[in-house]
Amino acid sequence: MLSSVLNSERAIEVNILIMRAFVKLREIISTNKKVEEKLKELETKLKEHDNQIVQIIQVINQLVTPTVSPKKKIGFTID
Repeated sequence: MLSSVLNSERAIEVNILIMRAFVKLREIISTNKKVEEKLKELETKLKEHDNQIVQIIQVINQLVTPTVSPKKKIGFTID
């Protein structure tokens, strides 16, 4: 605050450096938010794909395992 009130060359330089630092901080924070949003987006996509992969594996397992039907006895049966 003092650097913006004072009128010397040094105070003006310090004030400019402080403003640049705050601008850079704001850029870094906004970049981190964007990265965080992208990571969350990727995470949800991966969860969806995981569920789909599990479903595909279940269907493949059903197709691969042969169905065993009870065999009919040949001949006459007495009740």
